[in-house]
Amino acid sequence: MTANYATVPTPVGPFTAVVDADGAVLASGWTGDAEELRALIHPSLRPAEITPRADLGAVTRAVTRYHDGDLEAVDAIAVQQHSGEFLTHAWDVLRDVPAGEPITYTEFAVRSGRPAAVRGAAAACARNAAALFVPCHRVVRVGGALGGFRWGLPTKRWLLSHEGSAR
Repeated sequence: MTANYATVPTPVGPFTAVVDADGAVLASGWTGDAEELRALIHPSLRPAEITPRADLGAVTRAVTRYHDGDLEAVDAIAVQQHSGEFLTHAWDVLRDVPAGEPITYTEFAVRSGRPAAVRGAAAACARNAAALFVPCHRVVRVGGALGGFRWGLPTKRWLLSHEGSAR
């Protein structure tokens, strides 16, 4: 399988998305390194090759619109990730967390149907390959501390501020 990728500038650095032949996001994040993203894709979905494109159509437009203040622009973009039942469900739950309304890891575990699985909820965030489209940045620690984020805490802080100020 082959896939395409494109990188666009954002206020917090380059953002790259890797998409399959149908345009579903396989991986994305604030990096200019598409190979770094390819490595995050589950082996059953990982493309053998990725081809650079200047633009990914709806995906590129959604990323640009989101960073310009249209926080719902990324919501309709298809995402393709694969894992076990809990992680797959947890990623779906994350897509329902509204911009500007962060939740705690504990709340995320409850929403995911496993209230005692706070570490599992954190693992779902850590293993999420499709950042922004599956908004793991909207999960914080009890008390509001940021917790972790693959793309760095300054980026997570910017995203939460961007979403809070755009509401």
